[in-house]
Amino acid sequence: MWAPEEEVVKKWESEQECMKQRLVLEDTEAWQKEPDFRGLERVGGVDLSFIKGDEHNACAQLVILNYPDLQVVYDVSEMVCLSSPYVSGFLAFREAPPLLQLLLTLQREQPELMPQVLIVDGNGLFHYREFGLACHLGVLLDLPCVGVAKNLLQVQGVVKNDEHMSQISALSKAGDSFPLVTDSGKILGKALRSSDRSTKPVYVSVGHRISLNTAVRLTHFCCRYRVPEPTRQTLVTIKSFSLSLVMKSSRCNGDERQASRHVLTQTTFLN
Repeated sequence: MWAPEEEVVKKWESEQECMKQRLVLEDTEAWQKEPDFRGLERVGGVDLSFIKGDEHNACAQLVILNYPDLQVVYDVSEMVCLSSPYVSGFLAFREAPPLLQLLLTLQREQPELMPQVLIVDGNGLFHYREFGLACHLGVLLDLPCVGVAKNLLQVQGVVKNDEHMSQISALSKAGDSFPLVTDSGKILGKALRSSDRSTKPVYVSVGHRISLNTAVRLTHFCCRYRVPEPTRQTLVTIKSFSLSLVMKSSRCNGDERQASRHVLTQTTFLN
């Protein structure tokens, strides 16, 4: 484990506070105001996946889907070595740089494919310090961003208790949601039943340049299953990418069949 110096954390606190001043929590784009999101053509998804037992090396993924068809038009995966430690409340300082680099490369080389909105596998405003990975990326890119987490972050009095489970049970159909309200009465996000196929919700929060209601509606529209399609496609991408890497290595060693078994049965990706 890394042991971050106190001065590093103080530096991150200062940088995070500066970025918070640039955070926009309302709709800024014309397409966001349309009932069917007319004008929205490209939705991006990013994720960082780790092989179990290795906290240094990860795979950064970026996918771009067309909208409303939700077909992949661009995808890229890159193995990265993380140089920053994990510190609670400052995950973005560890995970954002490689994801940001993928987006900046796309912007430079194929600007016509840059997403109009980014769905991040993680949290935005619904965060210990009200500035999660989706906020961090959104502000740095000045791009509309939405945080969609698969698991509940128990923070500021929002806990997975009987009341929370009762609210989940009351979500009768896809598109139903309820607010995530802090002890102080502030709404930091919403739990959304994203698909009729699953009763388990996802947790949606604003990242940047989008309102909460629009973020929830967009997430619902981007779901074929429980997880939004941009996020789901990053998982497809990483599985394919990891298999190709191990197969390439195995061909050099003459054991392709064993490599395939290794990827499919022993590699666990934590998201």
